[in-house]
This record gives sequence, C-alpha cells and structure tokens, in this order.
Amino acid sequence: MATFLYKVGRFAFRRRHFVALLWVALLTLAGVGAASAPAAGSSSFSIPGTEAQKAFDLLEQRFPGMSADGATGRVVFKAPAGEKMTDAGNKATVEKTVRELSDVSEVVSVSDPYKANAVSKDGTIAYTSVKYKVSGMELKDASRDALEDAGKDARAGGLTVEIGGDALQTTPETGATEVIGIAVAAVVLVVTFGSLIAAGLPLLTALIGVGIGVSAITALAKALDLGSTTSTLAMMIGLAVGIDYALFIVSRYRAELAEGREREEAAGRAVGTAGSAVVFAGLTVVIALVGLSVVNIPMLTKMGVAAAGTVAIAVLIALTMIPALLGYAGRKVMPAGRKSRLLGGRRAARKASAGRPNMGTRWASFVVRRPVAVLLLGVIGLGAAAVPATSLELGLGDDGSQPTSTTQRRAYDLLSEGFGPGFNGPLMLVVDAKDSDSPKAAVNKVTHEIKGLKDVVTVTPATYNKAGDTATITVIPDSKPSSVTTEDLVHSIRDAGADIKADTDAKVLVTGSTAMNIDVSQKLNDALIPYLVLVVGLAFLLLIVVFRSILVPLKAALGFLLSVMAALGAVVAVFQWGWLSGLLGVEETGPVMSMMPIFMVGVVFGLAMDYEVFLVTRMREAHVHGEKPAQAVVTGFKHGARVVTAAAVIMMAVFSGFIGSSESMIKMIGFGLAIAVFFDAFIVRMAIVPAVLALLGKRAWWLPKWLDRALPNVDVEGEGLKNLDRDTRDDDEDRELVRA
Repeated sequence: MATFLYKVGRFAFRRRHFVALLWVALLTLAGVGAASAPAAGSSSFSIPGTEAQKAFDLLEQRFPGMSADGATGRVVFKAPAGEKMTDAGNKATVEKTVRELSDVSEVVSVSDPYKANAVSKDGTIAYTSVKYKVSGMELKDASRDALEDAGKDARAGGLTVEIGGDALQTTPETGATEVIGIAVAAVVLVVTFGSLIAAGLPLLTALIGVGIGVSAITALAKALDLGSTTSTLAMMIGLAVGIDYALFIVSRYRAELAEGREREEAAGRAVGTAGSAVVFAGLTVVIALVGLSVVNIPMLTKMGVAAAGTVAIAVLIALTMIPALLGYAGRKVMPAGRKSRLLGGRRAARKASAGRPNMGTRWASFVVRRPVAVLLLGVIGLGAAAVPATSLELGLGDDGSQPTSTTQRRAYDLLSEGFGPGFNGPLMLVVDAKDSDSPKAAVNKVTHEIKGLKDVVTVTPATYNKAGDTATITVIPDSKPSSVTTEDLVHSIRDAGADIKADTDAKVLVTGSTAMNIDVSQKLNDALIPYLVLVVGLAFLLLIVVFRSILVPLKAALGFLLSVMAALGAVVAVFQWGWLSGLLGVEETGPVMSMMPIFMVGVVFGLAMDYEVFLVTRMREAHVHGEKPAQAVVTGFKHGARVVTAAAVIMMAVFSGFIGSSESMIKMIGFGLAIAVFFDAFIVRMAIVPAVLALLGKRAWWLPKWLDRALPNVDVEGEGLKNLDRDTRDDDEDRELVRA
C-alpha cells in the first residue's frame, strides 16, 4: 500500500492543477446540487420493533387521520394573583387564543380548557392542548412561530402564558461553536507548524471536504429522507478528522523535507507513509459510524452513514489534494528559519535537525525508563474517574430538564403545580380488541386493572374507533416522566396487559412520548454490547493487519474501553451527581441521556484509533527498519507526539465549544466527547501505550507464523519505500559506472 500511495502522492504533486480543479469542480457540483434541491425539512421518526411504535402504527390503521405520532403543544395559562381562569375576562382571552391556534394549517385539533376539564382545582391554572399532523422535527417554522406567538394577547391582558410540548422541538444551532472550534484549530496549527501556509492547508482541505459532504447530503436529503439533522454529525466529525488527516500528512512532508529530500519525493513519501495510516484510521472511523445501524433506529443509521461518507471524502482529500497544494506551497510550509538550512542538502539538514531532543522524545524516554509506575498511575487514575459510571442512570430528557429560563421549563413547572408532576408525561394505552368476543368488556377490564396499579392518579374514559374494536385510554402517573417510578409503571401496565390478553384476547399497548422515551432507552441499552463487539471486533482485525501483531491491537482496544468508562464516569459525576455543575452551567441534574454511551463508543472509538494508528505506526516503522523496541517507542514519539497532541487539542476545542449550549443534551455531548478525547489522547495513548510497549519489548510485535503468512502485507510502515531508496542508489551507481 505504501508504494501505491507513494505513486498517488507524486502524481498529485506533479498534476497539481488537474487535482485541485477536480476537487473544486466536485465542491461546485455538490454546492449547485444542494442549492437547487428541494427543502428536506426533517426525516420521519420511527423506532422499529418497540411497543410504542407498534401502537402508533396500529393507531394509524384504526384511527385514520388521528396523527397519533404528531407533535403536541401545550399553552399553559396562569391567572394573576387574586383572579381565576374561570373569570369572564380571562376566559374570553383563552378562547380567543384557542380560535387563533385552530386556524394554523398543520393543526389537527385544539382543546377548549373549559370543555376538556383542563382547569386546575383551585382555578388558577388552565391549559390547551394543540395536536399537529406531523412530528415536532417535521413541523414547519410558520406553525411553530404561530404557537409561540399565541400567548401575546393573553400576556397583554395580564395572564402568565408559557408554552411546552415537543412542538417546540428544533434542531440546535451550532454555527457559533463551529467557528470557535475552527479558530482554536487555526491557532493550534500555527503554533504547531510555525508557518501560516502549513497551518492553512489542513483548514482549507477540511472545509472543502466538509463542504462537499454536507452539500451532497443536502442535495440528496429529500430523495433519501435524510432530514436536516443528518448533516450535524457529518459536519462535526468531518471537520475534526479532515483537519487531523491533513495535519499528519503535512507534518510528515515537512519531516521528509528536513531529511533533505526533493519536494516531489517528500510529497510521495509523506502520502506513502502517513497516508497509509490515514487510510486505516479512516477505515476505523467508518466502521464505527456505519456500525450505528446495529441499533436499528433509522435516524441514527442515516446520521452514521452520512458522517462515514464525509470521513471517506476527508481521507481522499488528504491523499490527493494535500500533495497537490504542497506543490503550490513550495518550501513555504517550513518555518522561515529552517528554509535556508534545507537548501544545503540532506547532510546539512540532518546535522541541523540533530539538536536538543524535543518534548516527545524526552517524555517517551521517561516512560520507557519507568514503565510500571506510569502504567499503574494511568490505569488507577482512569479507574478512579470511571467509578461514578457504576451508578449510571439512563433516560431521555423532557421539558423538566430544560433550563429554568426557557418557556418549555416554565410550562412544565406550571402544569406540575396545577395538576401534579405526572401530568407532564401521560401514557396512552391502545387496546386492540379486534379478536375479543366482547371488545367493550375487554376495554372495561383494562380500565379496571390499570386503576388498581400503584402510581396511577387518573385513568380517562376510553375513546373507540368507528369499528368499535379499538380504544385509547390515557393514564396520568403520579410521578414525573423521567423518573424510575414512571418507568416501573409502564412495565407494570405491560405485565398486566399480558394477563388481560390471556383472559380476553385483547392486546394492550403502551405508547405516548414518555413510553417512547423508555422504549428508545431500552433499545439503545440492548444494542450497546452487540455494537461494541461488532465495532471493536472489526477494528481489532483491521489493526492486526496494520500492525502485524496480536498484542498491540488488544492493548489499543482495552485502552479505549478504559478511556470511555472514565469519560462516562465524568459525565455521571457532572450531569447526574452535580459535581462542578455550576462551573459548567448545568442547571438541572438527572439521568444521563440514553444515547450517550453508544454515541461515545462510536465517535470516541473512531477518533481514538486515529491517534493509535498515527502514533504506533511510526513506532512500527522504526522497529521494522531495525531499531530496538524501546528505541522505536522513543522514535515514534519524537516524530508523532507533537502532531498527535495538536490533533487532540483541536478535537477537544471543537467539542468543548458545545458545552456553552443552552440545550442540556448538546452540553452533555460536548463535555463527554471533550473529556473522552483528553483521557484517550493524553493518558491512554501518551502514557499507557508507551509503557505497555516498553514492558512487552519484542513480544509486542509477535504474530503467529501461520497468521503472518495468511495476512495481506499492506506495508503501512513503508518498507517498500526503503527498497525504492536502494533501487534508486543502485541506478545512480550504474550511471556513474557508465560515465566512468
């Protein structure tokens, strides 16, 4: 592979005009496609295989036009002190608001608080429920604006008006955080390279790659039902890996120039060596992202595949456009003080580069001398950080987890005050009595059984479809939607439904947003182990091919698990226990978002393997070229530590920008990914990895002979390029003999 990529690098360098124009043409084509494509809105949301989804599907069949999975908005009114919502003036104001909401095109129905018994016992709080045809993510901006504006006249009349429900659900804006991440990346690149040209190349190519990827997603969004949220993960990951991959190739190019090679040769060797690492690092990220399809949540699958496509584009750009741009940049990629030294030839360049050991060399030498102490300190430290993860509680946030400054949270609190905490998470029971001898008797039995369950406050009368064989019943729990008690109630209802089916042949399905959240959490929990086995297993096999070793990939996988567990522990400590919550702006503690573990496994694993491949490949290269194991570790750090450090700092900066978001979910993702990158890059890869390799010595690179023969030789370390050097020298000697 190294030889093939070497030729690719030299070709791109020589044919730089063609390569650059090709990528610009692709960017233009994707941009035109995105601009001319119809607006996609948001993709349809479904969770196949869950009971809540089965109930929604049944409602669509038996109650056509009901829009069971449509968005719901709640406009909550509170009377001024000393007044009640039943007063004539307040009642007229509420009824006017109801009429205004009924005129919105996407609205199915709007309840009248005074006819629907939606006024609190003390008469101070009332609410109207607004039902929409589509889900919250598919709702048009005009409908959402009409809902938000609905209470203006009521507020002018002295009423307190707050709005809640999933109708206000929107895709979080992330533009400012991306700008912050790019700005920090630019500063880190300038410090790392000491050259504005060298720093600008990774940023330019990463932006081009993300531009092509996101534009392509936008262009295909309508046809493939991708939705507006699909590009979010693609943009985040594509930008991060795009900078990283270009960073490693530019760094290797500079190292080759420092060795005194000609520019075209240096570009070829940079792509042949660092480019090989880029290919396999990209493959691990693609495996991790495509593997999200194991969860069987269509929206998550589409996000993973779209992000994987953007990563693939980043790899191709790093292998082709970077050497092309290096052809334009000339020797300006080097710091000003070193350009003149390079003009003196290879021997002078080597002499100039042989000075005081850099920080990576000094650190690796320290670790190699004291591997046991460093290993124990790293493992114990990560183990201590992981302890809180033992009390991990998973769930999906609701309006109760929103900041108190939001209208959704204030509406949630008003409803809890007026009607009880469980009112914010009603459960919808769908009774399918089509196979029952007496549907009404079966529904009555369900109602009687559910009323007797613990934590049930209210069970509303059943509503039947036209055929009379299916009914819906609303159950109000006594506890808040995100509580363990409500989750237990859902399971109790489903257990009771099994007994009712045995007696009456009627099926009882529990749905609604609260039940859907519970089912999604369970689905994610069930998929975590299979996903982990699939992703780590495939990457383990891939790394065996890359490193031609059993113990190095095993060590890489175990180190990754350590860093993820430590990061989850930190997330629990902050967002569940409340440690440092004030410093990070966490207003409400509670269960950790159920998507967090599987999301962290996918994203962090791909990025962690990037650092593993880039750092250890250089060690493997030094070992193959004859260095002793301990010295190979030091050599790997000499050439790779500075760049890996820069890559990790850039990644942390990008993710940390999301901690400032007002959305608790975005804040949690930003913190979790940033701390995971810190643990993995600086403790696992920079400390534990060299310590383990130093202890293993030659055993680290052991591979059974039968497996060595069976595996393809991908030559990541560039042994073929060493032979190329030998052939070049032989040709030079032959020409000298001919001249003589």
